Parts: sequence; structure tokens; C-alpha cells
Amino acid sequence: MNTAHPWHGVSAGSAFPELITAYIEITPFDTVKYELDKASGLLKIDRPQKYSNLCPALYGFVPQTYCGDKIGRLCTEHTGTHDIKGDGDPLDICILSEKPINCNNILIDCIPVGGLRMIDKNEADDKIIAVMKNDLVYGNITDISEIPDAILQRLLHYFKTYKLEPSSESNAVEIAAVYNREMARKVLLFAAEDYKALKQ
Repeated sequence: MNTAHPWHGVSAGSAFPELITAYIEITPFDTVKYELDKASGLLKIDRPQKYSNLCPALYGFVPQTYCGDKIGRLCTEHTGTHDIKGDGDPLDICILSEKPINCNNILIDCIPVGGLRMIDKNEADDKIIAVMKNDLVYGNITDISEIPDAILQRLLHYFKTYKLEPSSESNAVEIAAVYNREMARKVLLFAAEDYKALKQ
């Protein structure tokens, strides 16, 4: 039997964008960075994590989304930085869960509660923040403002430093804003529209 392509062959869910199905590439236990091979739909090793930082949440992407023109323009509109384009990948997502899930290449139903407006070398690289559906600790959270500050700071620190070389004094990655559930919903809808334009 053929397996559905995680990006193109899996639905983001019938209740999108309020409740979405996400595909997980990396867990908080992975010392190797995995990412989807776009052609085959299989997971591949991107690189070993060079330093001690591990992603503090489940990390993956939202199927049938794409960071293209609309995502780039949205970032430009809200930052005032000109000529930003989408990074050309599916929309990234981090999912908080009380349970220590150490398996990737899985689908998880989750509720988006906010996001990080990231710019990486003049490309919009948003990270949606979500909570796992029915999670006993995080499942009732509806907005990023309800996430414990220590958890949010851990996410911010990871994304501010995960590409930073110890010998470098500059960082190509900028977190321009932390946004709420309503903006996350807008980002998700725009990324779905960018995906539809990509497939036309």
C-alpha cells in the first residue's frame, strides 16, 4: 500500500484552522534534526544538532500549507521590513504536550494558540504555537497569553539561538513578534491560500 505524502496527501483537518492536524518531524528528544524530503514524503536527516540546544516542543508542519507571497506580505505589513518573502516551506508548528512523546513521523491533532513571527535572512519563517488536543495540562489553553512564561521563554530562546554559531556575534534569525490566537488563525489561512496558489 502507498503511504500518503505528509505535505500533500494529508488533510490539515475538517475544522481547520481552529483545530488542525500537524505532522511531526522532531521531538524534544532528538539530537539529530530531521526534516521532510519534499519529493518522496519520507523523513531524512538534515543535520546532527551541533550544540546542546534541543527543541523544547514537538516540531513539524501543517499539511497543505506553504509560506509564499501572502505570508511574506503579511510579515512585511506587520514589521515594516521590505521585500520579505515566504521561506518556500510548509508552515512550521510547535506543539506543547504534557506527555513525553518521543516518536516522530506521526500526526497530532492540536489547537493553535499563537505564534512567533520569525525572519530568517529576509524570509518569513513563522512558527505556529499549538497545544495537543485533550492534553491534561495544556489542552484547555486557548491563547498564547495563557502559556506559562517559563515555557514561552524556553521556546523563544531555542529559536533565537538554534542557528547561532558560538564564534558569531550576529544572528541571522530575528523574532519580530509573539502573536495571539487570532493572528495565528490568519497566518494559517494565508499559508493555506499560498499552498493553493502553489498547486495551481
